[in-house]
Amino acid sequence: MFRHRWVRALRRISVVSASIALAGGALAVPADAGSAPKPGSNPAVDYQDPVDALPPVSRPDTGHCAVTAVDHEFGNTLGGPPYTTTLTPPDKCQGPWNKVVLDWSASVKGRQYDRLAAVFVGGAEIFRTSTAEPDDDGISWHVAKDITDFAPLLKDPQKLQLELGNVVNDTYTGVYKVKLTITYYRADKRHPAASTADRIVPLGDTGSTGAPWMTVGKGGSTSTDVTFPRNLTAARLQVYARGGGCDEQWFDAVPSDLAATAPDYLCGGGPYREVQIAVDGRPAGLAQPYPVVYSGGIVPTLWRPVPAIDQFRTEAYDIDLTPFAGELADGRPHAISITPYGAADSWIVDGSLFLRTDAHAARTGGRVTVDTLTDRPLVKTVQTPRGDGSTHVAVSTGRSWKISGYVRTSKGRVTTTVEQNFSYTNEDTVSRTGQQQTMHQRDHGATTVTTKTGARIEARRHAWSYPIDVDMDTPLYGDYNNYELKAAVTQRRVLLDTSRTGHAQRWRTDAVTDDTVDTTGSLARENGAVRAADGASSETYRGTTDTGACYSRSLTTAHGWVTGDRQSHCRVPDVVREALKG
Repeated sequence: MFRHRWVRALRRISVVSASIALAGGALAVPADAGSAPKPGSNPAVDYQDPVDALPPVSRPDTGHCAVTAVDHEFGNTLGGPPYTTTLTPPDKCQGPWNKVVLDWSASVKGRQYDRLAAVFVGGAEIFRTSTAEPDDDGISWHVAKDITDFAPLLKDPQKLQLELGNVVNDTYTGVYKVKLTITYYRADKRHPAASTADRIVPLGDTGSTGAPWMTVGKGGSTSTDVTFPRNLTAARLQVYARGGGCDEQWFDAVPSDLAATAPDYLCGGGPYREVQIAVDGRPAGLAQPYPVVYSGGIVPTLWRPVPAIDQFRTEAYDIDLTPFAGELADGRPHAISITPYGAADSWIVDGSLFLRTDAHAARTGGRVTVDTLTDRPLVKTVQTPRGDGSTHVAVSTGRSWKISGYVRTSKGRVTTTVEQNFSYTNEDTVSRTGQQQTMHQRDHGATTVTTKTGARIEARRHAWSYPIDVDMDTPLYGDYNNYELKAAVTQRRVLLDTSRTGHAQRWRTDAVTDDTVDTTGSLARENGAVRAADGASSETYRGTTDTGACYSRSLTTAHGWVTGDRQSHCRVPDVVREALKG
């Protein structure tokens, strides 16, 4: 949606009360990719099917079976129950599997807002995204995601829910037609069975008639009691978290006193957010949320046809809770909570626990020995008035923490240590009227997990960088049907996963992502009709595929159509070197 408060109020209805489903994976390349824009093309009313530069999900060359789980039209579904069916693995492709892939295909035409979406299996959220906004003639898109990690749930018949809260009326006419397919790839001698957790425990409200995900308001948290296996050895929490209303674009929020001077244009609460995890009220881990922009966010023509990063491919955040495993294995219920710290509006959060157990021991035990993580970051905010009536706002924080614990297993004592360091800054210049903002946010850090079993030491590190620059202007604002919007946005996501064994000094690269989208857009409506609109963008992806190969692709667009599409050779060490520079 657009960034104004009136639109965010509507978003509060469509996102918080609504729900929806899908996400992840690379978009299929449309047949007309690389064609010239149509003469006089206008991306507000006519644009090419969405396309991105991400690598496709690989498909193993082994026996497989596909199941169409959903083939449904989502019309006026807001406030209703999610689409529900039963997902059963096909008789010819019973596990074990080498891989399981979810494919989402959707189409919509007319006028419609973007919607938040999710797919749940057995109550666990396996897929999240936001939908595209259509043109009059209609668009379609395809997204794929590897869901092999959820194999412990997929091996038995499970309830599948697809949540997509949509509104259809005289103004918003778009009906989402969705087809969801699950393909099971059998394991064989050349394609071994995937290594997965022994058990998956969803944290959402699985007993509800609605979607299991949870809505958290300002200052709120979720809490779910879980009784863990008595022979627990490791625990990982996968978390989804997205803001709604004024927190839809939390990164351009300003201090509340400044927001109050221009409430039609500014949101308060400041820009810093973090997703905190606690065990029985004790800080246990945290993640930095990616600055997501929905397909109607800031200016809709920014994202036609190339979507914003994380718009269709929503990445979950992994929190390693293994230092707590020894204490969690005591047979008592333990409260696992999720808190979107700093939230000034509602967030939709969810989580699934991936648990490993000891096949050679009925019970394990242990304790946490070190925990330096606090429940409140130290955030510094400085507001500086300027001579032209604008205000410069500088916000900064950082964290450095460590949690360590051990588990007594059949292999002996296993000690796991989680360490994280990160730095965050946000600088925003806001005009006197609030109609203009120029924002630069930098968020980067690394989490290192070290496991010691006897004399053997293994370590893995996940580093991230989430820079985003936004320059936006609202020259005219009247109401829903009369306004003018202009913006330029550059966003990037760098992820680097490395590992090492023993006391080796060199880290081995396991995966790398360096994805950048650079875009400009404008849109003006007068009495409900589009008076002017345009957009141009580029996306460059360099990184590894899910098989470890290097992949490089660049897209350029103008007026809503792809004008250039180039794939090139790359080397992983070169990609890593360039990614670390950013």
